[in-house]
Amino acid sequence: MSSTASRQMTRAESGDGAPFRAGFDAARAGRRAECDGGAAVAGTRFAGRQFFAGTLTGDYRDFGDYPWRWYLMNSLSHAPQGYPHATVWCEAGSLEIEEDPGGE
Repeated sequence: MSSTASRQMTRAESGDGAPFRAGFDAARAGRRAECDGGAAVAGTRFAGRQFFAGTLTGDYRDFGDYPWRWYLMNSLSHAPQGYPHATVWCEAGSLEIEEDPGGE
């Protein structure tokens, strides 16, 4: 059984118009994780690294026909100075999920 079996996948559209499929991965919900990525540096043509730590909600979005998966993180314990949001979307390949204390 897939992790999405209990939740219907739906096609939706993000704020920037890019289509995605939303889903939920119960195995990742509540897991502590870290991710890093990049963002534009205001007033330049450059990007800088950004580091986040928090708890995965289990919600994800798949973009494209060959899914490019992003997981939603909340309860941020670390975010860049001045980061204005309570959540962040992390690209699956940039996630480091903490070991499960239960041994899973």
